[in-house]
Amino acid sequence: MLRGARIALVEDDEFMGASLLQRLELEGAEVIWLRRVGPALGALRTPRAPLDAVLCDIKLPDGSGEDLFNRLCETATPPPFLFITGHGGIEQAVRLMRAGAADYVTKPFDMPVLLERLACLVRRAPQEDEFPALLGVSAAARRVEELAREAARQDRNALIIGGPGTGKGLIARHIHDHSERRAAPFIAVNLAREPDATQTLLRPEGALARVGEGTLYLHALSRLPASAQAGLIAALEGGFAGRIVASCGQEIAALRAGGDLRSELVFRLEMAEIPVPPLGERPEDAVWLLTVLFERMNARRPAPLEGISRLAEAAVRAHEWSGGGRELRARLAQAMASARGPLLQPADLFAERIARDPAPLTLAEARERAERQHIIEVLERCGGQVGQAAKLLKISRTTLWERMQKYAINRDRE
Repeated sequence: MLRGARIALVEDDEFMGASLLQRLELEGAEVIWLRRVGPALGALRTPRAPLDAVLCDIKLPDGSGEDLFNRLCETATPPPFLFITGHGGIEQAVRLMRAGAADYVTKPFDMPVLLERLACLVRRAPQEDEFPALLGVSAAARRVEELAREAARQDRNALIIGGPGTGKGLIARHIHDHSERRAAPFIAVNLAREPDATQTLLRPEGALARVGEGTLYLHALSRLPASAQAGLIAALEGGFAGRIVASCGQEIAALRAGGDLRSELVFRLEMAEIPVPPLGERPEDAVWLLTVLFERMNARRPAPLEGISRLAEAAVRAHEWSGGGRELRARLAQAMASARGPLLQPADLFAERIARDPAPLTLAEARERAERQHIIEVLERCGGQVGQAAKLLKISRTTLWERMQKYAINRDRE
């Protein structure tokens, strides 16, 4: 009934939890058993792999299932929740249903009834292979995925805008793989590395000729030489049958304003835009990526580590990640090669900090770091709406803009 499903069980009662765990595993499910709101919040925000459903008791030692559900909803759409409640908690369960929870059962319940309700939720959940997570579990990452899904359904050209290490190539590939062009070629050209981009694109056996009705991915569009731009425009006017997906950094505004051949090309392509926020503004995605990469690297390690310490996760959340995912991957690879303890620690990932400055942050530095992180989280909660975020923070819009300038928090939309 539940074969292959991944289910989180949030239950503090040892007898009830063990009984449910045993039965769910007998039904073929993979179960993560969590006993408190605190650990459950972190585990459900950054799961090691997508979850199909959450089976959650309403009464927990350090809060309630309602607290857990509401806090998860602040930053993302959680998996379907099936709540377990006593008869006295039915009103609370109904309130949760109105807030977006999927279902509830009352104690005492019949196990077959609970299993059937749970199976219904799992069947309704989107399948992982339909469009797997690309960038993480945050609301910002999910928004990028929505735009990528829309681009996959449409037949327009697309422009992915983001800094280094933000997964632009991965997004381009997924747009192709989930579009009607997936049977045709996907050809990627990195314009920043090609010694002769014009030849690579335009020669008789070049990328434009080989792509056919497939997808041509142009990485670093701003590096496209003038001769290749003219040839690409000529190809578009001559009935180019493929689709172009391009990527660039934040220089897109300058490209459009240039008034030269490059700006003409950008307008001619009429690209649907997919902005990708920096990893440093998505701390929960940084932890998610750390977890995903850790599992892969740890499986190849001669003596596998036991896991990642909470301190290491906190350090990853606080880091700015100017190099994006590439920086995180490089740091983790070095840490996995040199780690000596059973758990991955901050010193393994950020060894240069210990060598350069062993002193702790000053109180002022700690306050500024906390303020920057809180502003990022509130902006993400408000979908980048500066005015709405200012109201929640109870400061003026001007003050918020000043703080964003001070902490280099970039938001392209109001």
